[in-house]
Amino acid sequence: MSFSYQFPRPALTVDCVIFGLDNEGLMVLLIKRGLDPFRGRWALPGGFVHIDETVDEAARRELREETGLQRVFLEQLYTLGDLDRDPRERVVTIGYYALINLHDHRLKAASDAANAAWFDIVDLPRLAFDHDAIIEMALKRLKSKVRYCPIGFELLPRKFTLSQLQRMYETVLARPLDKRNFRKKVLQLDMLEELDEVEQDVAHRAARLYRFNEAKYVKATEQGFNFEI
Repeated sequence: MSFSYQFPRPALTVDCVIFGLDNEGLMVLLIKRGLDPFRGRWALPGGFVHIDETVDEAARRELREETGLQRVFLEQLYTLGDLDRDPRERVVTIGYYALINLHDHRLKAASDAANAAWFDIVDLPRLAFDHDAIIEMALKRLKSKVRYCPIGFELLPRKFTLSQLQRMYETVLARPLDKRNFRKKVLQLDMLEELDEVEQDVAHRAARLYRFNEAKYVKATEQGFNFEI
């Protein structure tokens, strides 16, 4: 016996806020829409969820198709369902945010995206749909979570200096941190592995390199450790 729904159903989409860090500040990846509505307007990577995939699978597929990004940190953010958020039809979207190290990923526009580019979080263009609201939610989540969970390491190269680490936190939190107190705090957390390596090809005195030790962090949190910057 087969069954069918007697009531109209909304369409389901996913939209992804992708954060990266460069010398200019905290960046957001946008795609220029190649199709109506809002053709030519900048927007978040995303699209409709296929009937045979989960929403997480849809988010990763859209990232791959529209930007070429794969194997990135991705977390569900919020569900938006305002009645007039899409001029085509009733559309509910699930927002995601992702964190990447800019130097590890090469962008490419594909699918229905005419172009893909990075924009400074403080100087975004006019966006399609309600994507400005999704970015605002994602930034608020990032600022909150980066203080108690070490997700910020996803924005850094695998090997980094303490200065790079501090700058990442200062950029995300949009406020300065005392250098001495910051270094004392992060070193006491015992999550960083000091390497027998220093920076290469720098004009200033080469600084020691570190890397995040995820195994130490997981073990510490299981024992009741609280990470907070």
